[in-house]
Amino acid sequence: MEYRTSPHITQHWVIAKPAARGRRGIVAAQARAAAEAGVAVLDAGGNAADAAVATAFALAAVEPWNSGLGGTGFALIHPARATHAEVVDFGPVAPRGLEPGRFHLTGRMKQDLFAWPEVENDANIHGPLSFVIPSAVAGYAALHERWGRLPLAEVMAPSVALAKRGLPADWLTTLKIANSAATLRLYSESARLYLPGGLPPVPPYQGTPGFLALGHLPQTLDRLRHAGLRDFYEGDVAAGIVADIKAIGGLVDAEDLRSCAPRLRPAMEVAWGGGRTLQLPGGLNASPTFARVLELLHVRPAPKTPDAQWYALLARSLKAAYAERLAGIGDAEPKAAESCTTHLTVCDAEGGMAAVTSTLLSSMGSRVVLPTSGVLMNNGVMWFDPRPGQPNSMAPGKRPLCNMCPSIIRDGSRPWLAGGASGGRRILAAMVQMLSFIADFGMDAEAAAHHPRIDVSGPDEITADGRLTPEILEALTKEGPVELAEHGVLPVNFACPNLIESRADGTRVGISDVMSPWSAAMAQQ
Repeated sequence: MEYRTSPHITQHWVIAKPAARGRRGIVAAQARAAAEAGVAVLDAGGNAADAAVATAFALAAVEPWNSGLGGTGFALIHPARATHAEVVDFGPVAPRGLEPGRFHLTGRMKQDLFAWPEVENDANIHGPLSFVIPSAVAGYAALHERWGRLPLAEVMAPSVALAKRGLPADWLTTLKIANSAATLRLYSESARLYLPGGLPPVPPYQGTPGFLALGHLPQTLDRLRHAGLRDFYEGDVAAGIVADIKAIGGLVDAEDLRSCAPRLRPAMEVAWGGGRTLQLPGGLNASPTFARVLELLHVRPAPKTPDAQWYALLARSLKAAYAERLAGIGDAEPKAAESCTTHLTVCDAEGGMAAVTSTLLSSMGSRVVLPTSGVLMNNGVMWFDPRPGQPNSMAPGKRPLCNMCPSIIRDGSRPWLAGGASGGRRILAAMVQMLSFIADFGMDAEAAAHHPRIDVSGPDEITADGRLTPEILEALTKEGPVELAEHGVLPVNFACPNLIESRADGTRVGISDVMSPWSAAMAQQ
């Protein structure tokens, strides 16, 4: 007998993620504890901006591999009774002292993660030269100051409590830390916190997992809670950050921190059809490509269900839009393989909505924890093309292109559907499908989240969830090579979206990424 092995399947089970439903506020996040923090702030009288800030700070304590005080990002907010959304752009900016000549090319191509030239010692990927200016705290400050309702001390109270408790040391923490362990061990404070005894933490064989201490992060959060968020840029916290970065040869300095300021602007708007408008952050992110995909996808009316012809058109539209995107910048932005980001979505009791995407870029960012503050720094220099003379090349004070794309669809002037995702280049395909499933095909949020998707992260790539029907898979093969992939916890083959729908009758439905073990949408009771 000739026996052929079948493809290995890691997750031989059917997974379902519960949705949150209600008529008041909802928070969706990639960690349940952070979503609960946001709901607690809503219960205390806060609005969507307050809850978004509370959730973002909580994520710094419970999901350090994806975001934190050392990160960057974009926020989109459509307050209740407002007619349009506004943007808080706290995207990446290179430090003033960035010297492209310090990033020496080896002459080899980086084959494991990126289709670009390799830099000696991966200096653009981890370590002190990989930091861009940490703008997340400034972004959260602007969101709170401009639209928040509660005092900062109340908004930040959950994050301080979670940081003091520590990072849950369960199997997911083991997996996330193990993925970065080879690099975390190179940096003393990172190794001390995340590699006790020189190895990733392992939960007990039975019983309840404990918690990992987060160094000085609890004290930093508590300091910011009482001294104000500007202390991160001009006060005692800033002084510790600057001293630590200088001690390890980093480029971000005191002037970089002092000059850090988010940009506020109206949202970019794209007609969706049926009186609905897609609102996007605009600028150097996935927004222009998103708009182009919709233009190509909406050349014909949507069918009743996402059938084989629709998926084929979707694949063509995504591939064409990516070809145009990369023709303008060169193939010089990170692939999705290791990009780790977080997204949170909030709807408050009055109907105001916020969508916030923030990131350290790689999993565990630069892998460098600053000992005085406990801040895990980003590795945003990796967004730049290491080759000179390219549109996305490194330069002092420059903003690179990135993939984040928080989104809010308004129905008339009312915010209706808000969401976003993590996953690098995979974000765009996920958001086009999730929003289309609801806006074009009438699925509710829970059904949309469980529906299988494709990913197209470039002009030549189609990845398909093996749960799609044979007819859909056959149609996709006519659009180019198709890789069948399992949608599981790891490897991460598809982006991790969450969203909230706020219906005209006052009911709200929120859902988080089905395959993210910790993620949750939580509703006010």
